[in-house]
Formats: sequence, C-alpha cells, structure tokens
Amino acid sequence: MEGQAKQAYFVNEAYNHNEESPPLGGTGAGGDALHRRKSGGNKELQLDISGFKKGQELNGGAGDPPSLDFDDILPLIGEFGRYQKILFICMIPFSFFVAFVYFSQIFLTLIPEQHWCHVPELDGLDVMARLALSIPMTNGEYNNCYMYDVNYTEVLAQGKVMADPKWPRVKCRHGWSYNFTEIPYSTVATEQNWVCDDAALPTYAQSIFFLGAIAGGLLFGWVADRFGRIPALIGTNMMGLVAGVGTAFVTNFWEFAAMRFFVGFAFDNCFTMMYILVLEYVGPKYRTFVANMSIAIFFTGAACLLPWIAYFVADWKILAIVTSAPLFLAIFTPMIVPESARWLVSQGKVDKAIGILKKLEKRNGRQVPAQTYQNFADSCKRMREQEAQNGNYSVLDLFKSPRLRRTTLLLIIIWMAISLVFDGHVRNVGTLGLDIFFTFTLACFTELPADTLLTVILDRFGRRWLACSSMVLSGVFSLLATVAPVGIYSAALAIMGRFFVNISYNIGLQWAAEVLPTVVRAQAVAFIHIMGYVASIIAPFVVYLANISNALPLIILGILGIIGGLLSLLLPETLNHVLPQTLTDGEEFGRGQSIWDFPCLAKQVDDDDEDNEAKRNTDVEEVRSQAFVRGTQTGASLNASTGGELRSSILRRSIKSRTSTKL
Repeated sequence: MEGQAKQAYFVNEAYNHNEESPPLGGTGAGGDALHRRKSGGNKELQLDISGFKKGQELNGGAGDPPSLDFDDILPLIGEFGRYQKILFICMIPFSFFVAFVYFSQIFLTLIPEQHWCHVPELDGLDVMARLALSIPMTNGEYNNCYMYDVNYTEVLAQGKVMADPKWPRVKCRHGWSYNFTEIPYSTVATEQNWVCDDAALPTYAQSIFFLGAIAGGLLFGWVADRFGRIPALIGTNMMGLVAGVGTAFVTNFWEFAAMRFFVGFAFDNCFTMMYILVLEYVGPKYRTFVANMSIAIFFTGAACLLPWIAYFVADWKILAIVTSAPLFLAIFTPMIVPESARWLVSQGKVDKAIGILKKLEKRNGRQVPAQTYQNFADSCKRMREQEAQNGNYSVLDLFKSPRLRRTTLLLIIIWMAISLVFDGHVRNVGTLGLDIFFTFTLACFTELPADTLLTVILDRFGRRWLACSSMVLSGVFSLLATVAPVGIYSAALAIMGRFFVNISYNIGLQWAAEVLPTVVRAQAVAFIHIMGYVASIIAPFVVYLANISNALPLIILGILGIIGGLLSLLLPETLNHVLPQTLTDGEEFGRGQSIWDFPCLAKQVDDDDEDNEAKRNTDVEEVRSQAFVRGTQTGASLNASTGGELRSSILRRSIKSRTSTKL
C-alpha cells in the first residue's frame, strides 16, 4: 500500500458514483434531475434534486419516476451513522493484514551485511581472530564469499595469528557465519545461506510473490463477480493464512517460493475487498475521510509496527505465523459486514440490496418512505439495461484511434514507472546505511503526511502538474541521496524520495480512471494496474543491484522518477473538466489544452452557469458520472460497466485500487 502496498499500496481506490441518466421522456416538468458535475472541485457531494427534502418522497414529472442511485439513498439512511462507524473500525484488522502480507517477506529474508565463510577448525577463536586468519580482504573489507584454502589445523599448530595474502583462495566450503548485531535473529535466508552464489534467491522469491498477486487478483476477481464480495474477501484471507503459516515450515527455496506465491494471492485483495464494501455504505460527504484515514492511519500504523514485531519476536518462523494467523479473523466478516448492495443489484437481486439498506436505516435510527425504495428499485432496473450496452467494448478499443492510443500508452508507462519507483523505495531501505528497523518505520510513516497533504491540494492544483512535480522531486531526492555521505544524510534524502512517490502513487490510478472513457474504464484501469504489477516484479532486481553498488538502485529510481514525471505533462488535465463517456469523447478529451494550464489559476464556473450552458446545447446529450476517488478532497467522476467492475478487482495501493459499479 502501498506501499505499493501501497499497496499498497497501498494503495489508490477508485469508487464510482454514477449520476442519473436523463429520465425517459425528458427531465420532467419539475426539472428533477441531478446536476452534471466535473472532475473534482465540488465542495458538496450531496444529493441535489429540486424540491427534495429529507424524509419526503421523490416525485418525477410527467408521470416519470425519478432516478435514484445509491448515493441518493445514503443521505436518507445515514451517511456516516452508528453502523458505518462500526464498519470503519472493522477496516483496522484488514489494514494490518495487507501491510503484513506486503512487507513481512522483507523481514523474513533479511541478511546481515557482515557474513563470512565458516571455518570449523577456528571455532575456538573469537570473531576477529577467525577473520584475520581465514578471510581475505577485498577493498579494505573482509570478503563475504571466499576463504583461504589452507590446512587450518597446521596453521594453528604453527601459532600463526595473521593470514598470508598469498595463500590460495576458495569459495566457502562449510557455510557462513553471520554477525547478528544489527539484525538480532536468524532468517530463512541465513538458515539456508542465500548469499554469494545464491544471493539472488530472496529477489526471485519477491518477484514470485508478485506473480501470485496477479494470479490472485484474477482468481478472486472472478470469485467476487460470481459469488460476491464477502466470499472473495474470506477466500483471499484464508489463502494468505494457509500459505503464510505454511511459510514457517519450509525446508528449501522452492518450498518457500511456492508459499510466497500463494501468499501473493492475498496481497491487495485481503484489504481492498473490505475497502470497497465499507465505502459503498458511507455517504459521499464522508468518503474522503473514510478512504484516506483507513490508509493514512490504519495501514501506516500497521506498516510502522511490523519491523518492531519482527525485532522483538526475533524468530522468522514465529514471525511468519504471527503475521499470518490474524487473517483467520476474516472468517467472522459476514457477522458484521453486509454483502455489497451494488453487487446484488448488478446480479438482479434488487430486493436483497434494499433489505440491506433497510437494516442500515434501522440501525442508524432513520426512516425512509417505502416509495423511495420503490423508485430506487425502478432506477436500478433501468440502469442495468443501460450498463448492459457497454459490454461490447474492450481494452483493445483504446488502441484504435491515435490520441486515445497515445494516452493509453502514456498511462501504462507512467504507472509502471510509479509502481517500480514506489516498490523500489520500499525495498531499498536496507541499503541506506542506518538501522533497517528504524529506517523502515520512518519511511512508512511518510504515508501519513503524503495522504493528508494530497487530500488538501489535489483538487486545488490538479493532477498533471502535481503528478509531474511529485515524481520529479522523488527522482531528484533519490539522485541527491547517491552523492550525499552514506548514513543519515543519504537516508534522509532517500526517504524524501519515498514521500514524494507516495503522492504520485495516490494520484496515478485516479488519474487513469478519469482520463479513460467510461465504456472501457474498468477494464482499462485493471489492465494498467496489472502492468504496474509487472513493474513491481522488476523492482526487486533493481534493488539487488546494490550488491554491485549501493548507489545503483537510487540512480535508476531517480531517473525513472524524473522521466515518469516529465511524461505526465503529456497527459490531459482532468480537474474541472467533464470526463469522457464514449470512445469518441476519449479521443477528443484534452484537445486544445496547453501544457501550461493550471487549474488553480483558471476561472471557476459555477454549477448553475454550467447547467444553463448545457440546456442551450440541446444537440449534445451527455450522461456523466459523479465519483468518489480515494486521495481527493471532493471526488472525481468515474463510471464502470457492471461487467467491467469485477474485472478490475485486480487493482491495488498500497497499495493496490478497484473500480466499483455505481448503480
């Protein structure tokens, strides 16, 4: 979350809110239509229906029933009442789950920087004496992988205390000895000696974990589509539980890699399923708070706590069990958390969805007229028919026109750069020259101010220049860290790079969901997110380059950050722009925008002026969507087809993000 876990991680969650389509036969005599809204910049996400007051029935004009969606019903049953607050608290364990799943492998495979060939004949000597007599020097430091090839029994008998540099050398024959001063426990990597010729094994295992994340996203996306959110949520956490506990009993690399592959199935999904469920039942007015605080506080708190759990447990097997066993709590989810009402509607189970809404109404102490629910049911049926028309489009349609093809390719490249830079910073903390437990905690803590700052400024400064500046600054600080003295100065600069890429990460998928046209949005965002996973597979190998030079990973991360930031200037700004609905809209979207356009300097047009202009242009009839997106202050317009919604369930932030159908 971010972290990529951010990733999740951490990650950036898209949540849809469709506005009403024009009622059959017109908007009605009373003009009972929801106002069209632009992306962001709206200070109220409240229900906006002429003549409507809380507790009254809605009456359409000319005999046409009014269109109601979930976000019109939520203010009536309570946007953030007692029951929603319980759901918000229930997000805490799932935030811990995703942080543990994403980050725990780092602490399961730690290897002390100081390790040398073990020489059994010298066990009776202290460490420095053994090193002086058996380990050759390389660039002023004891070599990690070679020892002198001599008869140490004879050497001891001769009373020698210092090796002769001319002695022949050989690779370690009897394993390695490790200095556990800074890392006070044995890990699976030290027990199985994944060093020297096998030093890349932890990197392979991490990449295999991300392969599992891709497979798990596809599998549990299908489960969620077929059987519902709750079964998918339970299934993904049970998979993480079994494989995570199984990790403690592995005896070789391939067993470890297999377990981490299946733990990867739980990554992102173990949290974002719950994330979507909760946001579905929270009213628009409070979604910004719920979405951001669940990441900024709960996920960040879990990530900061994990290294100290590892430190005090001081046993990698117990750590694997301790960080996996809590996932069992997910089995009790159905006792508290209802099934997704939106999913029920998408399956034609409108009555069950209304039953859930009535339970929320009762628990929040509200009363909603029966006619309102009937109007809602009728609206759901009409919207399902409209959504079905979007099923003929696919991601391939994005590549059939030049401007839309260029935009899509830019989004893929930029998101891959963001994902790689984010995950690279997450895993590079061990090379910064400071205590890894403290450095990791501090780096993860940057998620809190990054999320908070973004919430305040995103709908003021827009996406394009904010994404550019945050990515470029991340790259600049990463490069500066390579020339600063190793230690506190280089670590501070690298952590600043992590802070700014946190901001970029939270902008990334929201921006993609806004730029891409509605008819393929869910599938396209899912595809872009999968490409981010591909980049995350590469990230561990970038960090592995620290074995050649500690500066190499930061140089690569810095260059990628700057390139990704500059490329983002080629994308259209979405703040205060009506977002594309059709493929034709997507092809024309952003045409005429200047790279120097700043939303914060543009003249704002109020909603009434916009509506009047829309009425004058009667030859253009648009059906737009109003969306909430994590990381924004006021929301941004999104829409997704029913079929496409669950195909996007691979999405994450850290990690990780998912586009939900709004009916």
